[in-house]
Amino acid sequence: MTRDTDPNATGRRAARRTEPSRVDRRAFLGALGATAGVLGGSAIAGATGDGRSGAGVPGVDCDRPQFACGRQVTAADGMVSSVDPIASGVAANVLREGGNAVDAAVALQYVLTVTQPHASGIGGGGFMVVYDADADEVSVVDSRERAPHGATPDMFLDENGEPIPFDERIQLGKAVGVPGTVMGLETALELHGSRPRQRLIRPAIDLARNGFAVDAVFAEQIAENWEKFNDAAREAYSDASGRPLEAGDTHVNPDLADTLERIKCGGAAAFYEGPIAADLAETVRGAGGSMTVDDLAAYDVTLDEPVRAAWRDLELVGQPLPSSGPTTVAYILRVLEQLGIERYDLRSPEKYHLFAEATSLAWADRNEYMGDPEFVDAPVDGLLSDDYLAERAAQVRVDDTLADYGAEECVDPGVPPGVDGSRGVAAAEEGYGSTTHFSVVDADGNAVSYTSTIEQLMGSGMMVPGRGFMLNNELTDFDAEPGGPNQVEPWKRPLSSMSPIIAFRDGVPEFTVGSPGGWTIITSVAQTLLHRYVYDLEPLAALSEPTVFTTDCPPIMWEDGVPAGAREATERFGQVWEDDPSDDFGNVQVIEVGADELIGAADPTRDGLAVGLDRGGECGHGEHETRGHRESAANGRGRTD
Repeated sequence: MTRDTDPNATGRRAARRTEPSRVDRRAFLGALGATAGVLGGSAIAGATGDGRSGAGVPGVDCDRPQFACGRQVTAADGMVSSVDPIASGVAANVLREGGNAVDAAVALQYVLTVTQPHASGIGGGGFMVVYDADADEVSVVDSRERAPHGATPDMFLDENGEPIPFDERIQLGKAVGVPGTVMGLETALELHGSRPRQRLIRPAIDLARNGFAVDAVFAEQIAENWEKFNDAAREAYSDASGRPLEAGDTHVNPDLADTLERIKCGGAAAFYEGPIAADLAETVRGAGGSMTVDDLAAYDVTLDEPVRAAWRDLELVGQPLPSSGPTTVAYILRVLEQLGIERYDLRSPEKYHLFAEATSLAWADRNEYMGDPEFVDAPVDGLLSDDYLAERAAQVRVDDTLADYGAEECVDPGVPPGVDGSRGVAAAEEGYGSTTHFSVVDADGNAVSYTSTIEQLMGSGMMVPGRGFMLNNELTDFDAEPGGPNQVEPWKRPLSSMSPIIAFRDGVPEFTVGSPGGWTIITSVAQTLLHRYVYDLEPLAALSEPTVFTTDCPPIMWEDGVPAGAREATERFGQVWEDDPSDDFGNVQVIEVGADELIGAADPTRDGLAVGLDRGGECGHGEHETRGHRESAANGRGRTD
């Protein structure tokens, strides 16, 4: 990639449950054969049928032949897949103007701060996996939040030494980590970008200042989180009469526009030093936290070597610790490879049973050994070694369980090479849904897989007064009880399940994938890869196929569409299932990179959109998309068992 020099560059700081579903997936896929095609309407936002208006949005026109828009689309010169149609349009327009994948990703994340404040934003953090085609290298920009220097291992215990209830912890000032998103974006742009920040942040500023139509998911999260909001958040998310905004209302956020204007002019320094930093720290301390302006001024991202794991004829490359995600995804898939998962049908009892058992093994080891590598020497190489995974796989039986789940037994961790003894404690509870993932690939082969978060839906519920952005509650990802590798410590980063991954074949990117969903991120991503590469489903069908989730302890959670017969059969093996299906666990966004085309797919559980770019303006994508959708319907949830 090439980049422009920016006098405000910030590389000097760099050191070496889901939201309620808006769409029923099975019904959606079943209808695709009749409704697929390039979406109509003059702007992306209006094309999703959610009532949003695209007027004034610097996105793209889906009627123009150089753009293809939909749940699954094909294009030759660039692709974006994200949860938000406005953000996808802005990013696609950056690609059309000649920006690269990182430029588009930076613009997209700033827009999500405005349009999806319940899921991510500048008050949170994340992990960006970048493939630089010119250098033929993968780098990882880790902007995970850090605990303030005043944090203590027992800060989430009450006066009796018991963990403060999770629903209370998430609203404490102690739960807010030092945000990393702005530093991460600015660092990625300095290292890999080709367009100035001022151009890339402008669409977000315009949206915040001029307004946009609230979608159903945003409105629902405002209503459901109203009681935990501070006064600033309630004022921002209410109409002129003080009532919570509803779907279709226009939301303007002039305070956020002003904050983004400051970042536009001053870069990361405008966020981490000066008035914004002072207001942020004051908000956190006012809610009982310890964060200071010195904590903010000291924040640093890390530039990490990715974790790499061979699987089938691919190499899975992703964020290393403090995210457990890509390591655990690879662990699960490689155990399943040892177990010969391909011998069993897509919706067979054996497939669900073996996936659950492999996940339980992986989760036991995740909880036992993983933490921030600046504080914990986690045995990642040992956990992913061939001999150890073969040893773990050998414990699995196709007609029996690893523990007596009916008696609420949990699976024990193993002892990978180089480890003696046990170190784990009860794992922290991760929030569901208040995270987002998006993928971008440009015409030159540069690729970004980026997952960002503010932890719970609407984070801590605290907005910085006068600044317009929500604060995370990321430190609840630490174990509340001290003693394990993921205990709270000053300046430590909490363990994460975020799983941004790029799959390579023969050294070339082939598939980008990631998801929100707290703990369920890992299984959502693992099953998407399993469905694509073992069961040969089209990308949209692969991410839409009903999934299951478990940890080292029962029961199994499941999505609607997992056959009753399969659940009943595995119960005879000893599995324990939740009585009722759960809402969809994740919101997977993928891009598949072919020899001469890109296929983008956006999970139908929210209002996401894939947008492809063809500089030549060739027609025919609507016809291809219809064909691909029909194939997806036949192979995915449109099928009945």
